[in-house]
Formats: sequence, C-alpha cells, structure tokens
Amino acid sequence: MDTNKLYKYLDAKGGLMMLKNCNLQFTNATQLNDPFDCHPGLLDFSNVPDNELTRAWGKERIAFLRSNPHELLRSHAWICSLSKVHDSLLMWSYYCNHKGVCIGIDMAKAWKYLSNLLCGISVGAERIEVEYKEIVEKPDYFNSSGDLFRYQLCTKAKEWEHEQEVRLVLREPSPAFIPMWLPRKKKSKNEVVDWREVRAYPHLGGECFESLYLGINLDGEQKDELIEIARKLNPEIRIYQMRPNPLAFKLEEHLL
Repeated sequence: MDTNKLYKYLDAKGGLMMLKNCNLQFTNATQLNDPFDCHPGLLDFSNVPDNELTRAWGKERIAFLRSNPHELLRSHAWICSLSKVHDSLLMWSYYCNHKGVCIGIDMAKAWKYLSNLLCGISVGAERIEVEYKEIVEKPDYFNSSGDLFRYQLCTKAKEWEHEQEVRLVLREPSPAFIPMWLPRKKKSKNEVVDWREVRAYPHLGGECFESLYLGINLDGEQKDELIEIARKLNPEIRIYQMRPNPLAFKLEEHLL
C-alpha cells in the first residue's frame, strides 16, 4: 500500500467543490459524528498519585486540572479525515451511496502546502494514523509515558476499523494563515456564530490531486462536469469508473 496516497470520499457536490476550490476541508473535532471522537474519556484521570501537592490541593482538583487541557483539545483541533483505501464498499455506501466520488491525494506533493512554518512556529497540519481500540483499554494519565494528546486525537472504536483512516490535524488554525468560513448561511445578520462551526480550507496545488474515482451510480451530467474540472485542474490526473466485481462482493476500478 502506497502511504503517500490518501483518499477522500465525498458526495458529488462536495467533490465538485473540492476540485473547484483546490483545497481540503478541516472540521472542528466537536462536530464529528462519533460522540467518542477525541473525547477526554479515552483517558483515565482517576489514579492521582499521593504526594505533597495532591494532599495540599486535593486529588479531585488535581484530576480536574490535568484533564481540562484534554477537554479543551476537542474545541481547538480541526480534522480532515482521509482513508488509505479507495475501494471500501462500506465507505462508498454510507458516504455517498455510490453516487459520489473518491479523490486521491498525493501526500508527498500536498505536504509542502500543509506543513507551513511562520517565524519557526508550525501553522500547518500534522498527520496522525488512527488506531482502533476498545475504549476500556484507555491509558492511565498519571502512569503513561506516551503522547496522550496524540492518543486522544487518533483513537477510535474497532467498529470503525474498515475506514483505515488517516487524520490531518490543525491545532487552533487562524484565518490569518488559512482560509476559514462558515459552510452555511447565517440565520440572521446578528447571529453569533459558534467558532467551532467554522471550517478551515487550506489550499493545495492542482498537482496534488492524482486520481478521481467515480461512483457506480453517479449521475451522467455530474460525472461529465467532474471529469472536465479534474482534467483542467491536473491534466495528468487518472480518472477511474468504479464497477461491481462480477465474481466477488468487491468494487474494482476501470481507467477512463
């Protein structure tokens, strides 16, 4: 498996927007559909050590202070979910009902757009491979030597294992460096928008879009538009039509 190629499943409209705007969408972690995603409950803060500090402050207060940054992490992290595979039957079904697309990203080329530095400080994305576990295996905060922030961002239940997800993460992105906007119309002129609803859209070069896979049930007009836009964006892009494998419960691609 080529780890430099990752895939984004989208409905046809989302695929058109991604190719037209030449970007990736990052969503705040609080807006993800799995209620366990990036949850501080993935960690165990109960085993507070007995020492002078905990006796002075109290174990409950120490546990709260240690867990608070992990609670805030969900509000401060924006995530773009990608997959290692382009032919997952389940992903095609529940993301776009086989009427959408899967867009292949050449990450070796994309990374120069996503790993920006400003005055020595990273304002770009980090790549994290999701690990699939049972939540009861959560590590003890006070007796773990691992990167628990990373663990919180990348741990999901085994039921999601078929997605083979890789996450790109932006921590506290700023509209001064990355385009950000609300993906809906405001309800009124005076509406106070929850910042967590705002999406981040870092730009990619056309050369980063290396392949386009078209769903089995994709509408003909939308298919023609997608093909036209993709080839204008990157004349070297490879475009495939997905079809059912006649001998197995699998999908297969056919180069157009």
